[in-house]
Amino acid sequence: MSKFRGLLIAVVLLLALPGLAQDAAPAPGTEILWDTWGVPHIYAEDSASLFYGFGWAQMQNHADAILRLYGRARGEAARYWGSAFVESDLLTHTVGVPEIAQAHYDAQSEAFRSYIDAFVAGMNAYADAHPDAIAEDAKLVLPVRNTDPLALAYNDVTIFFVGGGAIGMSQAWSAGQLGSNAWAVAPERSASGNALLIENPHLPWSDVFVWFEAQMVAPGVNLYGATLIGLPGIEIGFNEHLGWTHTVNTHDGFDLYELTLTAAGGYLLDGEEKAFEVQQKTLQVRQDDGSLAEQSFPVLHSEQGPVIAQNDQGQALAFRVVNDTTTMMEQWWQMGTAANLAEFEAAMSRVQIPMFNTVYADVDGHIYYIFNGQIPVRESGDFDSWSAVQPGDDSSLIWDELHSYDDLPKVIDPPTGFVQNANEPPWTSTIPPVLGFDDFPAYFAPQSYYAGGHMFRPQVSQQMVAEDDSITYEELLAYKHSTHVEAADHVLPALIEAARAADSELAHQAAEALAAWDGNTDAESRGAILFIQWFETYASQSGFDLFAVPFDIADPFNSPSGLSDPAAAVAVLEQAAEQVQSAYGALDVPYGDVMRLRVGEYDFPGNGGTDPSGVFRAAWYAPDGQGTYQIAGGDSWVAVIEFSTPIRAQVLIGQGNATQPGSPHVGDQLTLFAAKALRDPWLTREAVEAHLETRQTFE
Repeated sequence: MSKFRGLLIAVVLLLALPGLAQDAAPAPGTEILWDTWGVPHIYAEDSASLFYGFGWAQMQNHADAILRLYGRARGEAARYWGSAFVESDLLTHTVGVPEIAQAHYDAQSEAFRSYIDAFVAGMNAYADAHPDAIAEDAKLVLPVRNTDPLALAYNDVTIFFVGGGAIGMSQAWSAGQLGSNAWAVAPERSASGNALLIENPHLPWSDVFVWFEAQMVAPGVNLYGATLIGLPGIEIGFNEHLGWTHTVNTHDGFDLYELTLTAAGGYLLDGEEKAFEVQQKTLQVRQDDGSLAEQSFPVLHSEQGPVIAQNDQGQALAFRVVNDTTTMMEQWWQMGTAANLAEFEAAMSRVQIPMFNTVYADVDGHIYYIFNGQIPVRESGDFDSWSAVQPGDDSSLIWDELHSYDDLPKVIDPPTGFVQNANEPPWTSTIPPVLGFDDFPAYFAPQSYYAGGHMFRPQVSQQMVAEDDSITYEELLAYKHSTHVEAADHVLPALIEAARAADSELAHQAAEALAAWDGNTDAESRGAILFIQWFETYASQSGFDLFAVPFDIADPFNSPSGLSDPAAAVAVLEQAAEQVQSAYGALDVPYGDVMRLRVGEYDFPGNGGTDPSGVFRAAWYAPDGQGTYQIAGGDSWVAVIEFSTPIRAQVLIGQGNATQPGSPHVGDQLTLFAAKALRDPWLTREAVEAHLETRQTFE
């Protein structure tokens, strides 16, 4: 079983140890200028003051959400909010995060520790100044501790993104997909002669995945971008010199080991019995009457790592994950304050961010792609073999060393004039390929073009950029918002032909509805609901073995194609037609009647779609209990940048830059999202002053 299947099944949140932030106050004159989209532009005379303002600003827009995340991240959620959080707290303690969180804080450089302290001080200062703005249950987490941001950072990246699949696997053993698009276009393929960049992570619009947009300006710093809420610094962004973005990569940074337990309470390793290291943990759990009860439990540690599951057959699963991420947030800060490719690459060479493809462009015309990640050095095996649960009795399978920056697949200024990634393995970062699978260890990434469940979106990403040798900024915006269903180009002609030949009136009606469809997932597109219902059902039943002609890297944009079993495909089409007809009264119901964009008071017809059908403009919908579907994620932070002088950019956070109840910025950008439009970021103080909503000055 692949350990990456169902990555979104579980979110593991972790613990920060007690310890309040040192006193910190911003330099006099530090300001937050809030623009009319609720974006803070923070101006300060030093970096610590910037972080103070950054903490204050995050609390103003997201206080309740952040405090609830921190409470769970401490492993104290059951203490604050009751027994429903016991399982989460148990897991948090089991994976050993308390010690890691404190160790990371203690190991920060003196300068960056002062930034973290200032960030936390700004958060607490906001809470002190605005107690009525924060929900009572969220206040239980106050004051914010100096380890909270690093604990959440470790959880968000190392535990969830790198190792989250382990939890889903362990649950299945004992009892949406993440995605992104990223392009960097070199001057020789840009109509203006300037490098171009698309920043476009795809994540859920809730919980730990909410983005926060901000600008940070100080001497030597002019950084614009976004971060996941609660984290101290910009994760994806740009400055006047360069910009970068990330996509989730096909990266294997964890393993599960199936241990055989012994009658004496140990486990077998290399034919010998080993004793577990046992730690006793205690949770406090809030009862219905408000009192606290204690719940104790043991944590077992093997040489592979902590035990996260056991069964009644005398077996246990141990979990091992890369965790050399002590200065991850400082690395992002160095990336954001770099002035050129050499400085940016020096920051990347730290490899403290444990995964994510990185795509980069700059004003000097350089573009860069790296399959970034902490990859264990393994003696043998390929990606598929290491994606399975490993035998727990063989010590040769326990890794300690990680590959260096020099070992990682990367491309700088390739002859193709572009780099791109849409979550596929690194080998197709350029077309034709520059990176070769055989040039790296077989366990680095899958060889398969379709690895990770992202079938057609990488293909359409590659084709759009590869077939346009003079891309304008306006074309880049249009490509970014393409709602075309790539899968239809490969199978729809064969499906319509087979349905028209079938002995079924319903199949004939479905064929005509699909023949009239425009092939897109725009609000007015008729036939999209029927096709997607058919494709996702049939693809899941066939395990994607549905094509008459398989994928061929020599013909990367036209293959795969056709239907391997037309009769079976038509049978599923009839089922899909019955379901669509019954639910919506018509086979050609407009897409936007079914898929809705709803956030706060806003409600619009939807557009965009998901993998595996290959819609580049990502929008994920979930049932709303009323027979229709509501936006749940997809395009989250979006920026399209041209590295001209001055820089040209348009950006968007579709759900708005705030989640705090009562904020006017909850959902206020959804109008633009529905129109497939972006907005101007105000990058100069003059522009911000011209679009000013409020001003916060610290004396």
